[in-house]
Amino acid sequence: MVKERNEIWEWAKAFLIAIVLAFVVRSFLMTPIEVKGASMEPTLHSQERMFVTKIGDPKRFDIVVFHATEDKDYIKRVIGLPGDRVEYKDDVLYINGKPYEEPYLDESKKLITHGQLTGSFTLSETPVGSDVVPEGHIFVLGDNRRNSKDSRHIGAVPIENIVGTTKVIFYPFKNMKIIGD
Repeated sequence: MVKERNEIWEWAKAFLIAIVLAFVVRSFLMTPIEVKGASMEPTLHSQERMFVTKIGDPKRFDIVVFHATEDKDYIKRVIGLPGDRVEYKDDVLYINGKPYEEPYLDESKKLITHGQLTGSFTLSETPVGSDVVPEGHIFVLGDNRRNSKDSRHIGAVPIENIVGTTKVIFYPFKNMKIIGD
């Protein structure tokens, strides 16, 4: 009888430790998220599942998950960091006056039959309303530039609203991969 109680207690301890570890990992290190919508196509597709890493600050061109509203998270690409001057001119990204290539847009640009993938704008022409990305904020865009509600519409994203960065698609299994820069 005593041996059975010890065995039950050992199983209960193991179960509790597993629950605590799962809570800590999910709360502080990484959590799964589902892509909803087409705003990041062709890089990410609706219903793909990814791991979001909650460690470290986002870098330019990282894909981030952030709280857009109290009940809705968005997945977008970091384009501008605090203090950056961001501008699009003739479908070319300029950050602080320097042109940047965006290889993740190449596939989409090939499919364009008229106009540009990304319309020309400066930060002051967006809800950001200033010439530079404000301190404590980032400027984000979806890869599907013609179908994305991003910083051109919602303004700069406060860094405290960022859940984390994501690079790993784990489901569906046929799409499993690590997304490069």
